[in-house]
Formats: sequence, structure tokens, C-alpha cells
Amino acid sequence: MMRRVFAAALGLAVVLALPAVAQEKLKIGTEAAYKPFAWVEPDGSLTGFDIDITKALCKQMGVECEIINQSFDGLIPALKVKKIDAIIASMSITDDRKKAIDFAGPYYNVRAMFIAPKDSGIEPTPDGISGKTVGVQRGTTMANYVKNVLPGARIQLYDTVEAANLDLASGRIDLVFADSVVLTDFLATKDGAGFAMVGEPVDNPQYLGEGAGIGIRKGDDELKQKFNDALAAIIASGEYKTINDKYVPVSILPK
Repeated sequence: MMRRVFAAALGLAVVLALPAVAQEKLKIGTEAAYKPFAWVEPDGSLTGFDIDITKALCKQMGVECEIINQSFDGLIPALKVKKIDAIIASMSITDDRKKAIDFAGPYYNVRAMFIAPKDSGIEPTPDGISGKTVGVQRGTTMANYVKNVLPGARIQLYDTVEAANLDLASGRIDLVFADSVVLTDFLATKDGAGFAMVGEPVDNPQYLGEGAGIGIRKGDDELKQKFNDALAAIIASGEYKTINDKYVPVSILPK
């Protein structure tokens, strides 16, 4: 996502042009700092899995959508005060978040993983990670997981996963914990060549949630149903798989 252009891209809005028959306009909040799900191209445009899924869902619903790029930890507050109408930003569905907002979906599901320098010998267990510094994005389920499951670890919070990866590459932290798809993308880069997954992929619904959902204000049941119906339609038509295959080499469709 990327990240170095993130601050300059805050507030960037992309309007999806749809036929004039659309009677409704929705503002969709995202955070374009999470490649391959969403990032900012050099020309300022937004791209990625979440962006294409948003366009497909809006087209299926027959509505005009404006995608608003902002910081991840500001998305739920913006939704609650009606600055945006929905969130499509790889936001995991968790019990804590369901106290504040509702969700359509989930629209994808991936496991998380730890990465560290190759041959580091680090094991992401309570004993193996004690005293080590783990980089995580602030406001995420990964930060919650490390805090609760690995209390002996030092947690370093970042605005984006890219910033955490840069500190890992510079030797300032020992590990990064994030979505496996996002970190696999980093490992394929020049900066990520000296790093590898440690331990096993993590699938812990208690702390990591039930998959990525579409954030909706509580009580907005009609919009929730529209998103769920549109999601089912693009899955059935094969459009979802086309988008999935474009950005991610494995299926992330929720089971």
C-alpha cells in the first residue's frame, strides 16, 4: 500500500461513475495502505482487491459510490458520525467491533502470520517471543492478539504495515505480525528477501475475528442486506473470483 505516499493521499476520493439511473450515492471508507488489498498508485488513483470489490458491489447494487481514503483507526468513528456510509477496508469482524457497528459479509478470510529475519531462530510462542519487539498496525486485531496471547512481547505500533516492514528491514524490531497475504507480498520484494515466516499461520477467531467484513452503522439493516445480496451475486457470477485471482494467488473466499 505504498505506504510512503499514504500520508499525502489521505482524503483522496475516487468517484465511481455509474449509470444515471442510480438513485443513491454512498460514501465508502477505506485505508489505501494495505497492499494487495488497497494502495495508492503514483498517479494518485486507488487500486487493489478492496477497491475492485467495492466497485463491483456498487455496480451490482446500482448505486454511485465515492471511495474515501483515510487512516484505519478513524474509519469506525467516521462511520458512526455519518461522514461515510460503509467501510470496506479489510476490517476483521470481532465481538468488540460488533458492539460499535454492524457488518455485512464476511467478504474474505485469510490467516495471519509472523515474519522475522531468516535463520533468526525465533519462535512466536509465549516463551520464544518474550522480550522481542513485534511490529503491528495500531487499531488492528493483530495488535489485540499479541497483547493477549503473547504478553511477554514488546509491542511497537505503526500507522501502516508498510512502516512496520520498513523498521523490520532496518533491524529496529524483531518481528512483524499481519495478514499472511499482505506479508507474503512484502516477502516477494527486494526489502523482504532476507525475511521469512516463523511459526505457523495463525487462525484465532477469538482475537483475529471471523473474516473481513463490510462495516455498517447499527440499525442500517436495509443497506446491510443490499451489500449481502450484492456480494452473493458477484460470487455467483464469477466476478469475485476474477478479482481474487487478479490480486491474490489463493482463494480468500470465506468458507
